[in-house]
Amino acid sequence: MTGFPWLSILIALPVAGAALIMAARAMAGPAGPGVDRGVKIMALLVSIATLCVSIGVLLQFDPANPSFQLVERAAWAFGLEYHVGVDGLALSLVLLTTAITPLCILASWTIDKQVASYMILFLVLETLMIGVFCALDVILFYLFFEGGLIPMFILIGVWGGKNRVYAAFKFFLYTLLGSLLMLVAIVWMILTAGASSIPELMAHPFTANAQTWLWLAFFASFAVKMPMFPVHTWLPDAHVEAPTAGSVVLASILLKMGGYGFLRFSLPMFPDASQLFAPLVFALSVIAIVYASLVAFRQTDIKKLIAYSSVAHMGFVTMGIFSGSEIGIQGAIFQMLSHGVISGALFLCVGVIYERMHTREIAFYGGLVNRMPVYAAVFILFTMGNVGLPGTSGFPGEITTMTAAFLVNPLVAAGAALGVILSAAYALTLARKVIYGTIENPQLATIADLDSREWVLFVPLVAATLLFGLAPWIIFDFTEASASAIAQAYEAATTAIAAGAHP
Repeated sequence: MTGFPWLSILIALPVAGAALIMAARAMAGPAGPGVDRGVKIMALLVSIATLCVSIGVLLQFDPANPSFQLVERAAWAFGLEYHVGVDGLALSLVLLTTAITPLCILASWTIDKQVASYMILFLVLETLMIGVFCALDVILFYLFFEGGLIPMFILIGVWGGKNRVYAAFKFFLYTLLGSLLMLVAIVWMILTAGASSIPELMAHPFTANAQTWLWLAFFASFAVKMPMFPVHTWLPDAHVEAPTAGSVVLASILLKMGGYGFLRFSLPMFPDASQLFAPLVFALSVIAIVYASLVAFRQTDIKKLIAYSSVAHMGFVTMGIFSGSEIGIQGAIFQMLSHGVISGALFLCVGVIYERMHTREIAFYGGLVNRMPVYAAVFILFTMGNVGLPGTSGFPGEITTMTAAFLVNPLVAAGAALGVILSAAYALTLARKVIYGTIENPQLATIADLDSREWVLFVPLVAATLLFGLAPWIIFDFTEASASAIAQAYEAATTAIAAGAHP
């Protein structure tokens, strides 16, 4: 390990903060409002400190260099290796993680049950999420990847809604079972290649037959994580029952691990199989976009509607990734980052009115613009971003992934375009029912607009939605080198395969 250990500090800081909170809570005596507030402040400060360290990592990073940077490598336990580093793809998702986590903690300010445990779990989850994106050893990646299930399972199961236990176990079992096949594949790869380093595994020439089985094993895990149709059914239940901040981190970050896995493993390590199964992925992506949009239109719960919209938007991500082109991969990365901002903001919007009225039923609301004009403006902005309105961050990712799909198969792009139309239908219908019209429910007569804490929550998300929509080159320039390297390696491998040069 050489140089300043930026990434190790970044990974360790949240869990160190969790340990500090645990120690402080043990010394504080019986729980009370003062103690709970102190715990929340400590958790917020730790998450902000982690964000500052990630900005330090950004300042050390050269986006023009497609190689892994800030690499740290050292012997670990049981003959394993601690190996971390970032490229443009990984660092963009790390920055998303460290930016969203303080907002999640601030959104949890009204939590009053087992506050210390809640904040500890969130900080541990942040460490695990950052670790997924920084890991350059496949065993380390798997430990971080699966470790994130535990705090999320507890957050849903303890602080969730009425059916929280059912939703928590469904989330846990779906994602765990999918990942067991990946574990088997990882062990086989290590034994075959004689290495667990991700860069070394990328360079190892797995046979075409082996690639097929390895691709399927990894696909089982990443498809559930995204989630792709038809293994998406755990997501609406998890979103509906999770606390607001849990829904935010689930939509903004945890779903992105599937897309990251496809880009880090499936395309570069198994190009033969990726080319073979690309039509299947395209078909599932279009089905997800259209089907999830139709199902979203029929929802009566706002949270469940937004959850189904996430399934649809992840269809654009997989469509862009398996186009195999630089523009498609760029669009997929952009779509993941944009969705992380917009979907997280929409779940926060739901949390605002749920805290006031304790219901998410669409029929309960109507005419909120009359009592909550600022909230209405924020909600409409994120709704427009969700449907991909030009000028918001939702547009560049969708148009680039559809362009990439059109170059491969125009019918795929046409199916995705139909999904865009359907998304406008359900999103604008939701906005009309909740925001516009007159207030007919007398319980809404005294509902209050955004308070100062909620202003702090939404201002950075509004800024990001507009900034990346009006100046998308900020993200495209940052991820260009990494996306180009992935696309070029994939193109070279598939060209060799077409020429009969694969092993």
